[in-house]
Amino acid sequence: MAGFPLNVRWALAVTAAASLTNCASTGISPSAEFPAEHWQTAGPEDSEYLLAPGDTVDIVIHSAPELSRTLDVGPDGRLRLPLAAPVIAQARTPEEVAVSLEYALQSELRDPDLDVIPTKFASQRIFVGGEVRTPGMFDLPGQIDPMQATILAGGITRDGRAREVIIIRRLPGGEVRSVVFDLKAGAFDPEMAAFLPLRRFDIVYVPKTRIAEQNQFVEQYIRNGLPVQFSLFYDVRGGQ
Repeated sequence: MAGFPLNVRWALAVTAAASLTNCASTGISPSAEFPAEHWQTAGPEDSEYLLAPGDTVDIVIHSAPELSRTLDVGPDGRLRLPLAAPVIAQARTPEEVAVSLEYALQSELRDPDLDVIPTKFASQRIFVGGEVRTPGMFDLPGQIDPMQATILAGGITRDGRAREVIIIRRLPGGEVRSVVFDLKAGAFDPEMAAFLPLRRFDIVYVPKTRIAEQNQFVEQYIRNGLPVQFSLFYDVRGGQ
């Protein structure tokens, strides 16, 4: 393609990548424009939705309605409710936060029965790093997979290993999981398919060298070099 103008070469590259993604994805319809659509895996109806700073929740206290209120998750990841110590909300599900708030209110209320209901959501962002042309944080434009994420970041460089792309996700309860994707394989095993489509705060990392040991690679090259927003999300400990 050396004889084509730069913009034509880029269009051809995006088209080729989208075609590859059609073969490699599960239930995703990619396009060069990444049209926005309902993100089914990260809405308020999803029991595994993890809260983050900037999200807004309704605290509905059934046993003391006068204490019910609407709160924002603070920059430090905590919710602050009168009569209770601050409770960590970041990287936790609304159900987990409700349990912590009930425990925190036990000294003030005989039956602190309550619900935590997300009502507004901060931007849905992922981090794409490693051997991509423009690494950084990106807003999720809809349901996308790892190949589309690398296209958002300008595509994989000549030195990137498309057969060993790491995806990292924090799960409810605090567990951090990582899997290695082969973007050229055209098929994913059940564990990898469970990571699709990408969710907020997912990390997509394209390595330059072969991954000898996955956990060590994640710790050495990824978690220690994340932007502050992502570092806080992965370092916060549930229940604090």
